[in-house]
Amino acid sequence: MNANAPGATLAQLPGLADSASRLPPVNIEAEQALLAAVLANNHAFERVSDYLLADHFADAAHARIYEACRKLIERGQQANAITLRNVFDQDGDLADVGGAEYLAQLQASYVTIDARHYGELIYDLFLRRQLIDLGEEIVNEAFRHDLEIGALDQIETAEQRLYKLSEQGQVEGGLQPFRSGLADAIEAAEAAYKRDSKLVGVTSGFDDMDEMLGGLHRSDLLILAGRPSMGKTALATNMAVNAARSSRVETDAEGNEIERPEVVAFFSLEMSAEQLASRIIAEAADVRSDLMRKGQLNEEEMRRVLDVHRELERLPLYIDDTPGITVGALRSRARRLKRQVGLSMIVLDYLQLLQPPAGMRLDNRVQEVSEITRALKIVAKELNVPVLALSQLSRQVENRDDKRPQLSDLRESGSIEQDADVVTFIYREDYYLEREEPTQRLNETTDKYQERLDRYNERVERARNKADVIVAKQRHGPIGTVTLHFNPDRVRFSNLADDDRLPEHY
Repeated sequence: MNANAPGATLAQLPGLADSASRLPPVNIEAEQALLAAVLANNHAFERVSDYLLADHFADAAHARIYEACRKLIERGQQANAITLRNVFDQDGDLADVGGAEYLAQLQASYVTIDARHYGELIYDLFLRRQLIDLGEEIVNEAFRHDLEIGALDQIETAEQRLYKLSEQGQVEGGLQPFRSGLADAIEAAEAAYKRDSKLVGVTSGFDDMDEMLGGLHRSDLLILAGRPSMGKTALATNMAVNAARSSRVETDAEGNEIERPEVVAFFSLEMSAEQLASRIIAEAADVRSDLMRKGQLNEEEMRRVLDVHRELERLPLYIDDTPGITVGALRSRARRLKRQVGLSMIVLDYLQLLQPPAGMRLDNRVQEVSEITRALKIVAKELNVPVLALSQLSRQVENRDDKRPQLSDLRESGSIEQDADVVTFIYREDYYLEREEPTQRLNETTDKYQERLDRYNERVERARNKADVIVAKQRHGPIGTVTLHFNPDRVRFSNLADDDRLPEHY
């Protein structure tokens, strides 16, 4: 058979014939040495029990011995050659583990070893065997022609499975001394103290928001939600650009302070990169984006656009406008960016357009969103960056007299509210007031109507060009409302210049 034909087997692939005949990576001697250490001193089990399971042993007999040791030790009983013999004898499985003589030989062969080192070796070999199996499955899936599953779907599925395998391979976790957490907390506090902005996290570029949130904290999942036309994308874009314009001071291994730019990854599932860039340029150049698209700018405005373009092209802001990508693809691309140039923040516009992990079968949209938000929180913790995800609100907001959003207005709100560290809403009262201009009622005098119209106009004037950012949930601090200035023509948010601009805490 032709090696390039669709029906070719793994062994027939060029360059893989030799690898197909290789033996899987195992180390029987390491398994025997670890079991001997456990049988001689059960305290050795405590050093590996937090990550090493019976399934990780290559030899089936060794796996059964290790599992029997686990059961005895967790019951508070002694695990040695004699007690194991009684256990296997009662079950009629003594011969399957080599008999009483083999158990006695194991215990007698004990020499002083580092049990954790041997456990990690056994675990590493297990992961290698899993990786080989996964590689063979990927090859077989690639040869299997299925019109419903494209090559990109297979790649994302493979990435997801590789990621799960890499998560299994983390053996460094577990309990750590409280002093380790104290050291990290003090380091963050000192860094904030030394910064002019006094922020622990990445700046949003808005003074009152930074004061209330302390910046966008690393490993946090932040939700920015609102109804259509409230300005979610504009605010998120402003925050992304503000962050990319900032930098942080770090100390290298030699104790020297170095300034690093804040790198931002913006995943735009709704707007194209060109549309997003046009918004950013128009906002930075203080021109109307619609006039820029139509080519109706004057000479001075066009000069500002060109000047801003030269500044913005140097920003460490990266945009991915792939529609309908999965969480796995987002994670892979963000991880790749961090490895290549660094990463300080991820922005996602918006959450409901993101697809759940490839290959995952979920019964309804609520379960899909639950899986997405859980995965985004894992991405934030894994990459140690804040993830700002935009979210839509349900229509029930429009059915209330008070249209200020609440946590219950989040679409599929249970999982979003639960997984998020910070939940914020954007609300512009003038948007609704403009659509509620009063008309004269039947039998209403002109004076009464004018009085009602004057009160309405006063409300419109107070709310004009203002946007409330409502912090409805925050794990690390207070909740409250921050008021920003909003320019609808420029679709731009900025700090409120009024004397009463300080955030309202409650």
